[in-house]
Amino acid sequence: MRTSTPVTPVTGKLSSYAFWGHDGCALAEFYAAALGWPDEIQEYPDEQGVPTAFLVGDGTTTFVFYTAKDYKAPNWPADELPFHLDLTFPDIGAAVERLVELGATKPAHQPGGEHWTVLLDPSGQPFCVNSRGA
Repeated sequence: MRTSTPVTPVTGKLSSYAFWGHDGCALAEFYAAALGWPDEIQEYPDEQGVPTAFLVGDGTTTFVFYTAKDYKAPNWPADELPFHLDLTFPDIGAAVERLVELGATKPAHQPGGEHWTVLLDPSGQPFCVNSRGA
């Protein structure tokens, strides 16, 4: 018979979201502009002193973008995605237009119908734009 020792609950807080791409700095710039966040990018170097990690945030949420020389964008929709972002805006059409101007692309495959629009960020990673919660 197993006896269990009471476990003290551990409470954690999410500190950041990390993403990899072929150009971490370009992704940091894209998402800061897309979300209207300050364009103050913090750079962190690798062991050789080359900036590799780039942080942006709005004071409550932080995104970390890493430059990965071997990064390969998912072949979406053929590949399953381990994650994706959903961004909300009050006007989806205006948001899509602005995001494309910033460097996103709109793939032909749009499974969301009137509910959301799929875009690809500059690294080729899909994300969704919708108006829920905006």
